[in-house]
Amino acid sequence: MNTLTSTPRRLILALVAAGALGATGAGLIGSHPARAMAAPPAIAPVPALQAGGEALPSFAAITAQNGPAVVNISVSGTRRTALAAGDDDEDSGVPDPMQEFFRRFGMSPQGPRMPQNVPVRGQGSGFIVSPDGVVLTNAHVVKGADEVTVKLTDRREFRAKVLGADPQTDVAVLKIDATHLPTVRLGSTKSLAVGEWVLAIGSPFGFENSVTAGVVSAKGRALPDDSAVPFIQTDVAVNPGNSGGPLFNARGEVVGINSQIYSRSGGYQGVSFAIPIEVAERVQQQILTTGQVSHARLGVTVQEVNQTLADSFGLDKPQGALVADVQKGGPGDKAGLQSGDVIRSIDGQPIVGSGDLPAYISQSQPGARVRLEVWRKGASETLTATLGNAADKKAVADASAGQGAAQGRLGLALRPLERDEQRQAGVEGGLLVEQVSGAAARAGVQDGDVLLAINGTPARDVAQVRSAVAKAGKSVALLVMRDGNRIFVPVRLG
Repeated sequence: MNTLTSTPRRLILALVAAGALGATGAGLIGSHPARAMAAPPAIAPVPALQAGGEALPSFAAITAQNGPAVVNISVSGTRRTALAAGDDDEDSGVPDPMQEFFRRFGMSPQGPRMPQNVPVRGQGSGFIVSPDGVVLTNAHVVKGADEVTVKLTDRREFRAKVLGADPQTDVAVLKIDATHLPTVRLGSTKSLAVGEWVLAIGSPFGFENSVTAGVVSAKGRALPDDSAVPFIQTDVAVNPGNSGGPLFNARGEVVGINSQIYSRSGGYQGVSFAIPIEVAERVQQQILTTGQVSHARLGVTVQEVNQTLADSFGLDKPQGALVADVQKGGPGDKAGLQSGDVIRSIDGQPIVGSGDLPAYISQSQPGARVRLEVWRKGASETLTATLGNAADKKAVADASAGQGAAQGRLGLALRPLERDEQRQAGVEGGLLVEQVSGAAARAGVQDGDVLLAINGTPARDVAQVRSAVAKAGKSVALLVMRDGNRIFVPVRLG
């Protein structure tokens, strides 16, 4: 799975598979290796328990019915690496005495580094969705694998073929040569409620068919670098090896694929994420039909709308997706979208957070027409866009701005960019931030940023910026370019 390891200051998203490739086996000190037991015979459904007059789900019945359709997936491959003289093969289990000497005293052995193919292994989980051997799992579980093995609860093992994998949604479809296999029932997340009981079955650390339970913590979560998926957040215990396993609702239907966790330690700490089953079904259908997956694109870069930005743009609440950049010639550009627009809904579906927009777009098909409600210069407008294909790499970001400089309430010392500086930055015009203080410094504006616009109006010269600041209320929204990326910076004025 993706394990979110973290530094003391922030959490980092990480895969929860027992590895994706490169993971090594986990063991218990002072204990014998764990052995998988044969699947127990099916048992009759257990009556629901009662708590406070409400029925609780029978986890035992759900497990007995669906456990045989949950599989363990092991993968193997090779990784090209360079080993210095004295390095030991990490998978051989035989340490090099000289390497151990250098390691113990905090030194590095010197010598030429020789390329070498190192065997790597990993494991994860999956579930059978068709009696003829179609299996769903995470794309990161099988990434880079030379060999994929699927093991059933009755101890049978099959070499699996990867029919297709979609890194954007982290869904992969496998096929094993078998018939009359047990399958799970697929449900829907539309009726899944926050606070509802859910159950996960998988192989954490290789312990096959382990069962954990919890509740839905939130729906529609957008995660860093995974904005194409509206994740289900739960507090179900998920660990390395659970990746690709099913998440069941209280009726025993699969509503998600366990994929990621947030963690400071690399292990479960109460926050886990699953891919909605509808996303996985769309990927499965495309792979089985065409062998590949297509995603749509709008061709814009968006960011969150906080309270300061909402005040700057005259919004009644901090909701929507703020358009920071529009790709020239892309679908958004052709539809008339502009930098500074706030997209508030798409096809009638409200856009609350900025992650709602790419999640909706990614699950649409290239060529689809969508209706966008945007907020522009204090008024609402409706635009229609024809979505492009995310595989199309031809779009080029449009960069345009003006000139200027201002300090006072804003706290910026600016100067116009020279011609060679404009070419290097990829903009026409622009104001270079030479010094930052006061309100702008507190908001995070940095020396070297290029000011492109203020409150949606291109910053053409110093006088124009000063005039815009003088007319502003308590806040302004600055569009700046930093390291080649356009971002809005909300500034509360002094």
